[in-house]
Amino acid sequence: MISLNNLRPKKGSTHRKKRLGTGQGSGHGQTSTRGQKGQNSTSGGSKPWGFEGGQMPLMRRIPKSGFNNSKFRTEYQYVNVSSLEKYFTKGEDVNLEALLKKGLVKKDSPVKILGDGELKKSLNVVADAFSKSAKEKIEKAGGKASLREKK
Repeated sequence: MISLNNLRPKKGSTHRKKRLGTGQGSGHGQTSTRGQKGQNSTSGGSKPWGFEGGQMPLMRRIPKSGFNNSKFRTEYQYVNVSSLEKYFTKGEDVNLEALLKKGLVKKDSPVKILGDGELKKSLNVVADAFSKSAKEKIEKAGGKASLREKK
């Protein structure tokens, strides 16, 4: 009967760890299988990734192109007007705190309102950005769409 206290690996599937530098009798003593001399025989002897013996490395020979602005990009959290219709009542103020409380956004970062869906309630929406259609739908329903002040 197999149970947790008698589980064992299959015979031959595990190997004893090679104990380097443990004397001549181990077969891995003195130079610890690293050879006699040379760069890699001592600690710190490895060469950096991509090193090609002093030749100009491939990654530096290939021409570079393109642009990446990810370091400075503004990451928005998106909320559709259909969600505003579903989670808020008429005349209610919609801001970051209210969206966090209702679970429509997850963290304190910029929020953009998108125009997917219909809005029939007049809401006072304060966000960091609005799509053109979202702003039109909020104002058409009798609400107000205003941008949040920057900190």
